[in-house]
Amino acid sequence: MLPDVPAIEALAVSRTYRGGGHEVRGVDHVSLSAARGEVVAVTGPSGSGKSTLLYMLAGLDIPDDGAVRVTGVDWATLRGRLRARFRRCNCGFIVQGMALLPQATAAENVEVPLLLDAVEPAERRCRVAAALERVGLEQHTLKLTDQLSGGQQQRVAIARALVSEPAVVVADEPTGSLDSVTAQDIVTLLVAAARERNAAVVMVTHDPTVAAHADRVVTLRSGRLQ
Repeated sequence: MLPDVPAIEALAVSRTYRGGGHEVRGVDHVSLSAARGEVVAVTGPSGSGKSTLLYMLAGLDIPDDGAVRVTGVDWATLRGRLRARFRRCNCGFIVQGMALLPQATAAENVEVPLLLDAVEPAERRCRVAAALERVGLEQHTLKLTDQLSGGQQQRVAIARALVSEPAVVVADEPTGSLDSVTAQDIVTLLVAAARERNAAVVMVTHDPTVAAHADRVVTLRSGRLQ
């Protein structure tokens, strides 16, 4: 990626949902970018289009108009397995509820993206160990998900999002299920870990104290940037 190419950028993207004879414009001509190492928080009321925008940035939803590029590559040029592989290598995800495997250890959860890309076992072990150490869980690698606290589970989710060394981390309410003290610890850790790996972060949040950790805060209302 050239130095002047954003890690991620949306160019006048729109998304309309149709059903029951009605149309709802979820996102309306939104442009947004983030550079490597930059943290952008997306705020706004429920139903304003935040998650829809996040899914389009990550290539999980397709805009009706406009384009989304990650490291200069337009999602629209990628199809099928190539699209999925590009996403795994370039986009880390932190979702609401964390989506960890309940019967797997912390290390096994972090390892999943590397298994999907057939990374060699020795390299997998090294990268998983480094990712868990980065989030302060080196002493908990063999614990099952239900043996970890909520904050520790979110640390596992952060490690999993970063283990593939992605250019971009997209986070949907990364602290939504945590108490305020733990939430502050987690967002501080997420920002520090992503910057250490020179990854851009785009996070959706309702919490102004979480948004305050970002380099830039944007607000969506009725699908438009304010």
